[in-house]
Amino acid sequence: MTIKTWQQGDLTEVTVTDLSDTGDGVGRSDDLVVFVPDTVPGDRVLVRLVHVKPKYAQGKRQQLLQPSPHRIQPSCIVADKCGGCQWQHIDYEYQLEAKRNQVVQALERIGGFVAPPVDPVLAAFSPLGYRNKATYPLGRSRTLQVQAGYYQKGSHQLINLNQCPVQDQRLNPLLLEVKQDIQKRGWQIYNEQRHTGDVRHLSLRIGRRTGEMLLTLVVKDWNLPRIQDQAQEWLNRYPHLVGVSLNRNQERTNTIFGSQTRCIAGLPYLREKFAGLEFQVGSDTFFQVYTETAEALLEVIQSELNLQGSEILLDTYCGIGTLTLPLAKQVRQATGLELQPEAVELAILNAQNNQINNVNFLTGPVEKLLPQMEIVPDIVLLDPPRKGCDRVVIETLLRVLPQRIVYVSCKVATLARDLKLLCENGVYSITRVQPADFFPQTAHVEAAAFLERRLLT
Repeated sequence: MTIKTWQQGDLTEVTVTDLSDTGDGVGRSDDLVVFVPDTVPGDRVLVRLVHVKPKYAQGKRQQLLQPSPHRIQPSCIVADKCGGCQWQHIDYEYQLEAKRNQVVQALERIGGFVAPPVDPVLAAFSPLGYRNKATYPLGRSRTLQVQAGYYQKGSHQLINLNQCPVQDQRLNPLLLEVKQDIQKRGWQIYNEQRHTGDVRHLSLRIGRRTGEMLLTLVVKDWNLPRIQDQAQEWLNRYPHLVGVSLNRNQERTNTIFGSQTRCIAGLPYLREKFAGLEFQVGSDTFFQVYTETAEALLEVIQSELNLQGSEILLDTYCGIGTLTLPLAKQVRQATGLELQPEAVELAILNAQNNQINNVNFLTGPVEKLLPQMEIVPDIVLLDPPRKGCDRVVIETLLRVLPQRIVYVSCKVATLARDLKLLCENGVYSITRVQPADFFPQTAHVEAAAFLERRLLT
């Protein structure tokens, strides 16, 4: 049998059968696996191959021959261009099904687990209008008008937005009007190719429960002409805006925030209510982008742990204490470990403001702090960044052997990798995995895995 040789530019018909972990549709044309953005399992599409490898290809949809029953009309008029969302064309129930499948496949293929105990995905309260923070790169149109939005998929072409259906709708007036103010002030927009200009990003944050807002401009240098006047004008115009800050990023980098933030007017933080507590959250503080779903996942963790008040809890990668402090109220002693000094300062302040006295926080890399800990925790909470846990962290846990581990992950591939290491010698077993939808309309999925130490013989 002759095997077809595929080339860039070829047209082929594909029936989409799956979704990749980056959100693209996946199908086959003869022996070739084809990834096609903006498709849904059940779609039959005509595809032009744009990048061809020996075993797979990237394709671009040329024609929708037959739509999937899971395909819907997007809520956003630029959903087919904007890189902020991948799945607005997929009905929400199927998004949840796809995300659970993503967790199962990672645990099976990467972790080597057989029939892992993965629950249905914890659904969002609303699949739109949920983001409590949005950060937009800035640019200029061909007519030199200031633009803010997200980059077009697979490019650095800015898609200008005046409103965004996935962010908290109370932020939309600021998105539109602050661009106009930047235009009037004549501030220079940063050009990443030439590394010139001043204003790089516009960041907006809101307390979902309090309504308090922060506005931050990411700049290359501090000296924006008359920024104090403009900041005060913004505070006067928007009653719920409590602070305006500048964040300086002088590097040639895709990283949005630099290491230094200055409050120009008002407060450097907003207040937010979470799990019955009040938190101070800064403009560049890590705080889960979907407040309500994060709170729902915390409730699952609390229910699963069934804390009795006698436990010693260690929360690694604890941030500002978002999970540490609610759990500290239910245990004898809690300790949080966190790399960022600014986050630890807020964690300590949040503990004091909520009169929680049985918790302490340590600053430094978890992989350095954890091996030095003298306490033997009953429960360890892991909530690492996307890269997962450092190998030293896993090795230390296998030496200390806490009775229970809760691993909260924002990237299921590294979750599966780390769980394999924790469970491969039979020391720990997974009792439950609870996915949660923190990012509706995207391929991202959060998951909390619960591990128990087996009886040692």
